[in-house]
Amino acid sequence: MKLPGKTIERLSQYRRMLLNCISIGKTHIYSHELAEMLNLTAVQVRRDIMLMGYSTSLKKGYDIHELISVIGSILDTVKGQNVAVIGVGNFGRAITGYFMGKRSKLNIVATFDTDPSKINRVIAGVNCYPVQQLPELIKELKISIAILTVPPDNAASVAESLVIAGIKGILNFTSVPLSLSSHVYLEEYDMITSIEKVAYFVKKNTSV
Repeated sequence: MKLPGKTIERLSQYRRMLLNCISIGKTHIYSHELAEMLNLTAVQVRRDIMLMGYSTSLKKGYDIHELISVIGSILDTVKGQNVAVIGVGNFGRAITGYFMGKRSKLNIVATFDTDPSKINRVIAGVNCYPVQQLPELIKELKISIAILTVPPDNAASVAESLVIAGIKGILNFTSVPLSLSSHVYLEEYDMITSIEKVAYFVKKNTSV
């Protein structure tokens, strides 16, 4: 089953909200309730759930545990996937610390940096290795995903090294757009662009 990227994003959001519901003892949920949590329409939620092949005849809504399980069968792999963070500056460290333990099927197993003061240390709960060891450790630790938080000038060369080493997916947090082989999935997030977008709409909404 291959779903559109936006649908995958929403499934991840649904699971996060559903896990929150379980934490407060909720067992069932209606599409309109889930939609309200994420500022979506109930129609959109029902369409996404139908795309997964899940339905319910219960008048009390979807079974939350079942729905989480179905989403997991789409988003996760059976054995899970290992992730590396490349660049352990303030941002890389924050991402590592925030993500640790959030998903059982996605594990940050290594970080990499060029700074001697960070190498061979445990940072945010994860071992930090020298970048030179990328090729061997990506294979040894079975890392398939990399989160890139290096300085912009190094982004392209580091990304190329990651692809050569066997990385299959990159989340690029640098401000440099990357051009990679088509067999590597690339997701790019430019924080400055996002903030400027917010600033534009704030300006429009507050202008006289």
